[in-house]
Amino acid sequence: QVQLVESGGGLVQAGGSLRLSCAASGGTFISYTMGWFRQAPGKEREFVAASTWNADRLFYASSVKGRFTISRDNAKSTVYLQMNTLKPEDTAIYYCAAKSGNYGQYDDQYNYWGQGTQVTVSS
Repeated sequence: QVQLVESGGGLVQAGGSLRLSCAASGGTFISYTMGWFRQAPGKEREFVAASTWNADRLFYASSVKGRFTISRDNAKSTVYLQMNTLKPEDTAIYYCAAKSGNYGQYDDQYNYWGQGTQVTVSS
């Protein structure tokens, strides 16, 4: 059983930056593709970014490409999401997720989830 704990959310002005972290425990971190998803009020949860186990392939939603960067430190069992040039429409609860095997962009492909961290971007 893998436990995921996100941190780093908060309130930021439009154009600002935040870095989210997700610390994993209880599993073999390097065996997992790690993803970030988000859910805004009244909307469905959506894919944001994902990294294969060795970060040789990175995937991004078109809405964040060029602004967000996913990275991972396998020695620390931690995945990060650097978010730059934030916009009010980035406001959401951000979730970290883990899945075995290859990349996936659908939430039902992921086996383990964190509790989420709130990101609020003011205009």
